Amino acid sequence: MESDLALFRRRLLRNPRQVSAIAPSSRTLARAMTLGIGPNTGRVVEFGPGTGRFTEAILARGLPPENLTLFELDEEFVTYLRARFPGVTVHQAGAETAPQVMEGGVSTVVSGLPLLSMPEEIRDAIVSAAFAVLAPRGSYVQFTYGPRPPLPPETIAALGLRVNKGHKIWANLPPARVYRFRRA
Repeated sequence: MESDLALFRRRLLRNPRQVSAIAPSSRTLARAMTLGIGPNTGRVVEFGPGTGRFTEAILARGLPPENLTLFELDEEFVTYLRARFPGVTVHQAGAETAPQVMEGGVSTVVSGLPLLSMPEEIRDAIVSAAFAVLAPRGSYVQFTYGPRPPLPPETIAALGLRVNKGHKIWANLPPARVYRFRRA
């Protein structure tokens, strides 16, 4: 099987707007994104897993593979993820389709999607989909490279969310910050 770095680089060169990162997420960022997930977490969804760095960290925390569902657009990433993570459900579909293909009641949605580089209507559809499948006390976890939250204040207010700003992850290229969103 091709290495995740080689696959990442090849997909980045072929479709830089879709990959939208200069390097795969670091293991340190993956640990920060998956904090609080464990064997008894319940169902978890990941948006935009790419080569599976966060997927790997989620499973390393003890989540059973059958409790993890991935949404990935890129066909080559989907093929790679299905081979690398048996037992995990992988949909070749946009994150905004999650409510149409799965039941609600999810405990956590982990997102590696570049929300700030997306058109507003797509970003809003993705975040709305996350909260449509999340349980009432569920959390949406998203990172960003910038100095502000990955959702604009008006979206946070319109969805009635509260935000927990995590630590800066310096051991990532570029450095990133993790945010957790919950219903207020």
